[in-house]
Amino acid sequence: MLTLEKIRDAAEVLGGAIYRTDVIHAPALSTRCDVFLKTENLQKTGSFKIRGAYYKIARLSETEKKRGVIACSAGNHAQGVALAAQKNGIPALICLPDGAPISKVEATKSYGAELCLVPGVYDDAYERALRLKDERKMTFIHPFDDEDVIAGQGTIGLEILSQLDGVDAVLVPVGGGGLISGIAYAIKSVDPSVRVYGVQAEGAPSMYNSIRDHQIGSLPSVSTIADGIAVKQPGAQTFALCAKYVDGIVTVSDDEIAEAILALIEKEKMIAEGAGAVPVAAVLSGKLPELDGKKVCCVVSGGNIDVTILSRVIQRGLLMSGRQMTVNIELLDKPGQLVRVSEIIADCGGNVTGVHHEHANAGSAVIGCFLRIEIETRDFAHIALIRRKLTDAGFRLS
Repeated sequence: MLTLEKIRDAAEVLGGAIYRTDVIHAPALSTRCDVFLKTENLQKTGSFKIRGAYYKIARLSETEKKRGVIACSAGNHAQGVALAAQKNGIPALICLPDGAPISKVEATKSYGAELCLVPGVYDDAYERALRLKDERKMTFIHPFDDEDVIAGQGTIGLEILSQLDGVDAVLVPVGGGGLISGIAYAIKSVDPSVRVYGVQAEGAPSMYNSIRDHQIGSLPSVSTIADGIAVKQPGAQTFALCAKYVDGIVTVSDDEIAEAILALIEKEKMIAEGAGAVPVAAVLSGKLPELDGKKVCCVVSGGNIDVTILSRVIQRGLLMSGRQMTVNIELLDKPGQLVRVSEIIADCGGNVTGVHHEHANAGSAVIGCFLRIEIETRDFAHIALIRRKLTDAGFRLS
């Protein structure tokens, strides 16, 4: 059974193998509550996953170590297992779907693991891993539903309590539940007054639904930019621990996650992947009003976001936070029209970043045209001001 002594033992074992990541104050993120960030995105391999993987591998028998370990992952768990195996001097085999991002494949390979790229999706890679485990007599390192893995992740909870006096609540990303199970158990065992909340993506609410329904459920599919927590079904152990020790679970949308990623970049100069940003998204969107005025620690669980996805997320975050607008203007195609529009936008403090001109369609004036203008703005109030000034000047907006 999971015990506080086991989590403390994990902290001892992990002592020289991982970073004791900082808890930093982030008052710029919210006026509703006093926000702090547990920066596991700065952990070795870029996420918390090495904690559980390392502790699990360290506890294997010498015979098991000689046979090696096997895991299935397209992301952070793969890298955590690979590095943990390398540090313990044992072989590791990682099964990944062949469509996994090249950056993650190369990162896993760089830690010395043998890779097995499996045609298909994660489930196909998982089935191959189970077959290879039996064939090679290797130990399977589960990404979340394992007592030792959960204990390793629980060391984060002990660190938060020692680093942040008077913390009222801790917000934790939830996928399969290994991270929040360990953190919640550790925190509640030491100080039951501290609240622990989970945050899931709306497109993958497996633990949220299971806790609500009082039984483990499986989603037919998942869809979210927070790929690190896109899990169809929580584990048996993690479900039981969450049901007992977690004070509540909320969900956030992909738009809210994108806004949180952008806020972390702009205000804290910090890169977080979608999964790592969900606690901040919950704070920014006010999903937990009971935290108003409280000292809150958000666990930023990882920072391994693909740069192409990051650019799209930033663009979406700008739109969702009122930092960009697109306005369509119907006007007569004659000299001076664009100059007048530009003057109004400039007087309002907007910055034009793109202009697209189209001739009139069948339903408008013969000499009419349409302008689609992209503008950098400050916030939604600024957008409303620009639209109002254009309308007051007689321009038709759509």
